[in-house]
Amino acid sequence: MIGADRLEALAAFRRAVHRMPETGFAVDATADCIAERLRAAGLTVTTGVGGSGVVATLRRGQGMRAVGLRADLDALPIEEANTFAHRSRVPGRFHGCGHDGHAAMLLGAALQLAEQGEFDGTVQFVFQPDEESGRGAQAMIEDGLFERFPMDAIYGLHNLPMLPLGTFATQAGALTAFEELFEIRLQGRGGHASAPERTADPLMAAAQIVLGLQTIVSRALPPGEHGVVSVTEFVTDGARNVIPSTVTIRGDARGYSDAVSDRVERRMREIVAGVAAAHGVTAEVCYAREFEPLVNSEAEVRCAVAAARAIPGSRVDEACGKVGFSEDFARFLRYRPGCFVLMGNGTQGHHGAPLHNPHYDFNDAALAFGAEYWVRLATQVLGS
Repeated sequence: MIGADRLEALAAFRRAVHRMPETGFAVDATADCIAERLRAAGLTVTTGVGGSGVVATLRRGQGMRAVGLRADLDALPIEEANTFAHRSRVPGRFHGCGHDGHAAMLLGAALQLAEQGEFDGTVQFVFQPDEESGRGAQAMIEDGLFERFPMDAIYGLHNLPMLPLGTFATQAGALTAFEELFEIRLQGRGGHASAPERTADPLMAAAQIVLGLQTIVSRALPPGEHGVVSVTEFVTDGARNVIPSTVTIRGDARGYSDAVSDRVERRMREIVAGVAAAHGVTAEVCYAREFEPLVNSEAEVRCAVAAARAIPGSRVDEACGKVGFSEDFARFLRYRPGCFVLMGNGTQGHHGAPLHNPHYDFNDAALAFGAEYWVRLATQVLGS
């Protein structure tokens, strides 16, 4: 087990990162701090991967097998509401998703394995920027992550508030959802509100489109397939007595498979085209995938479950069910098999507050479980 002194140092590191959060790809200070500690421990460290990512390599023995372990580095662009001593000192930035804790746990595991690890092969410790916007993983991949740092499989972890401390949850197959953003732009002919017959009213078309989009899940998806289509913005250039000329509808779609994604987009375009034609307005649909569906592979789930169960005091749910949020780690799984697990952050106070809530805080008591999980996983997968 990881010793008390190391865990105390990891908690201090985590709180230091929390006080000085960085967002997106601009995580250079956090990355440099991690790289410095890893180099001092004897790992081979490469910085600037995918812009600002860090990959540290640790080899033991003659084995040809390699495993990747990934943590994220970026904070959120929101204001923290907490008042404790380690609260964010940067206005408008806040580690409200626990990436400070994720980085600390993986750093602790790397230091522990460098000092005492017994395995035969290579561990690639991947510290990723810009998870929150869903662009960091692809940036690292395009920068040659898997070619420059070979790995047979890759594993990820995320804390989860309201899941009890020491609990791990995952499952084979789909775990987290894809997220796709849409923008529908309607162009009509505005005019005076007293003479609608002289206009081509895009507002009426937009209203019908909003209602029509709600039929995608109920009428275009099979009952066994999950999907969500949410309209979140409705913007016009009209006024109190002005029928608008333009309307913009924005929203978010989610699901767990490429088939659902394809059907949602196709049906959305059909609905928009049909309604626009009926109202004599023109329409344009912009549809973009921001996050991939995260699909765990069975063999790697078995490895992750075995490693988590070996930790004293842990509990493991290996059929936890799907969750509705999205995770950039999913993009790595398009290129390598792997497993993503959720780990309990606790149920009380700041530790039970939802992710992305201004009162959230990562639970330092979870550092022991997360770091130990990484150590046991790497040792198990690369058993000597």
